[in-house]
Amino acid sequence: MSITRIDPEHRMSEAVIHNDTIYYTSVPENLDADAEAQTANALAVIDAILIRLGSDKSKILDATLFLVDKADFPAMNRAWDAWVSPGNAPVRCTVQAGLLNPKYKIEIKIIAAR
Repeated sequence: MSITRIDPEHRMSEAVIHNDTIYYTSVPENLDADAEAQTANALAVIDAILIRLGSDKSKILDATLFLVDKADFPAMNRAWDAWVSPGNAPVRCTVQAGLLNPKYKIEIKIIAAR
């Protein structure tokens, strides 16, 4: 059982791979954008890391979306629905959460097969 830590730092790693399973958490880079744009951006970041690690969004098994304002749920879903791989939707839950960076409207945690 090997564990590969991608870009490890003292506090955290960019991603972790164990038994060909990828663990990753995405935050948006466009912090002044609305919830739909932040969600789309965080999803694009997921695409990039999965490609880098030899996977893609069709192999996502589980997604947890942490949303600050429940009023942003429809905007988040618009971005998600435009992005998710048709016929390959993962298990998903959305949690309302107070995120530590006050500009974050969303954070997305995924588990994907490689």
